[in-house]
Amino acid sequence: MPCLPESSLRHLPLVTLILSERCNSRCISCDYWRHGVAALDLESVRNLLPSLRKLGTATAVLSGGEPLLNRQWVEIASLLAEAGLEVWLLTSGLSLAKHARRVGELFRVVTVSLDGTDAATYAAIRGVDAFDVVCKGIRAAADAGVRVTVRVTLQRANFRQLIPFVDLTRRLGAQQVSFLAVDVANPHAFARHEGFQSDLALRPGELAELEELICALERDRAGALNCGFIAESPRKLRRILQYFAAICGLDTYPPVHCNAPEFSAVVDAKGRVSPCFFIAGPGDAWARDGLDQALNRADMVALRSAIRAGSRPECARCVCSMWRECA
Repeated sequence: MPCLPESSLRHLPLVTLILSERCNSRCISCDYWRHGVAALDLESVRNLLPSLRKLGTATAVLSGGEPLLNRQWVEIASLLAEAGLEVWLLTSGLSLAKHARRVGELFRVVTVSLDGTDAATYAAIRGVDAFDVVCKGIRAAADAGVRVTVRVTLQRANFRQLIPFVDLTRRLGAQQVSFLAVDVANPHAFARHEGFQSDLALRPGELAELEELICALERDRAGALNCGFIAESPRKLRRILQYFAAICGLDTYPPVHCNAPEFSAVVDAKGRVSPCFFIAGPGDAWARDGLDQALNRADMVALRSAIRAGSRPECARCVCSMWRECA
């Protein structure tokens, strides 16, 4: 057996599986719902298990599109759980109330996207009139005993609801809320087609208002910050402000400290393997050939090296940098 190169991946704690390209939301920042068709099937996931065992994978994140639109999501989650993995669900929440009991049995963590604190804001961003349905789903999942967290994508339409998001998610029974800037600088994220254009980012005249809201959050919701109910520290929240300032041409993008491709990978609904959510892997890197082999191809190793060296432009504009101390 040939020796693996020095920068090969021998340990992969986390894998994200895109169970479905289809989605039941119609988000203005995403194109999965416009073009998505493919779904990852149970047999494909079963074929991943030898590689996951070999790589010591501990956590599988089921994402999309909307993973609950995959007709085999129960079987897939059960298979992974029975193999000893911790299974985490990322969902729009539209089907969560219907499936809350089963979700509570299969998933340790459920993260729900919630981009408005009222029906009108939610519908304007997510494209469907489902605010009450999603809130009901969050409550139902929390009542079922699962750890529910809420992810908010901050943008022009909802940034003034920064503090109300904290209060709403606490009332719904969620255990944490996190904030992320809407990604408008990476044209290929979220299955977007070439030429993505948007007016989702804050405008120059709104930056001071966001800064005031962050200061108010520090002052009036200090307890939620200190106990970790708000996932981000004030410093990380100000990275969101800097990102929007950079979009406006008034600042540089916040420096990125990320090694996600060193501890995680993404398998999409067609079975293609990528080093992270925002950067596509080589077009012919397929999970069916063995996830460990796909991740340790020469071109994938070179791609991770380029990411590590900071030479990929997507990284400089990333809204979701992650750092983990790797064993």
